[in-house]
Amino acid sequence: MCDMAKKTVGKGTGETAARAQRAMQQQQDAKDAGKPKAKKATKKATQAGTRAQPTDLPAQHLAKPGNEHDLALEPRFLAPDYVGSDKLDGMAAIVTGGDSGIGRAVAVLFAREGADVAIVYLSEHEDARKTQECVEREGRKCVLIPGDVKSVRFCEEAVGKTIKAFGKLDILVNNAAFQLHSDRIEDITEERFQETLQTNIGGYFHMARAALPYMEEGASIINCGSETALFGSEKLLDYSATKGAIHAFTKSLASNLLERGIRVNAVAPGPVWTPLNPADSPAEKVAEFGKKSDMKRPAQPEEISPAFVFLASPVTASYVNGVILPVMGGPRG
Repeated sequence: MCDMAKKTVGKGTGETAARAQRAMQQQQDAKDAGKPKAKKATKKATQAGTRAQPTDLPAQHLAKPGNEHDLALEPRFLAPDYVGSDKLDGMAAIVTGGDSGIGRAVAVLFAREGADVAIVYLSEHEDARKTQECVEREGRKCVLIPGDVKSVRFCEEAVGKTIKAFGKLDILVNNAAFQLHSDRIEDITEERFQETLQTNIGGYFHMARAALPYMEEGASIINCGSETALFGSEKLLDYSATKGAIHAFTKSLASNLLERGIRVNAVAPGPVWTPLNPADSPAEKVAEFGKKSDMKRPAQPEEISPAFVFLASPVTASYVNGVILPVMGGPRG
């Protein structure tokens, strides 16, 4: 596994948002106390890749925003069987939420395909440094940019730092997200609603608007949607609403930018083993995460990241625009 890079980064505005998210989480944790434990699924999980993926998850609850290095079961993100072929040779990318989870896996494969990567993240500095080390081991440059995508000024600064570091910007991956479950809509405070709304769709809008002046014909934007946008989720009312907005934003922006030769697409993952869910659900539910999906297990980030490479590369997706690509393990996720 990659060694930790010995670099330091400032906390910036991300730590303020992280503290606010932890306070919201503590309120929800208090509501969850004493609820009945989830029933375990019994059907066998499906394995369809080059190596078997984990099916038994730890009963673990993380403090927000969620550090990947704190997980008892480390998500698989290196995709050791994936061989790069210069699909993104000479390109430069921004990946928001790139410190961990899907974003980390995408950053590693982008680098393996020849791209330099800027990692935008909230305040998970240790995770971000590990991602940076892994990108650099692929032979590409990586810069870390901590901060809060709810801030218009921060998004503009993040793009500016990327241009300063790489001299160009070819790919924007909008992936940063906030998620916190709730049994009743009445329990979603206005503070929580705005945190979800402004992070998940506001941040995507801010980053796209800041990036586009520097993007030329052949560039692309990839948004991370969700199966919840397609099927809904009774416990994730505000999160599902923002993911639906992301899907609509993707299609709308794709049409808007078509004449400029800039493609816009989205990936809609099913359940994926990242810090996002353990930083939301109670520990006993985390242990059952993904077992009700078609494959009876969650995906690992390395099973999702190739879809982002496909959509980013002009070699593979020059005629793909405005699509929502479901990577859910089945038709129902």
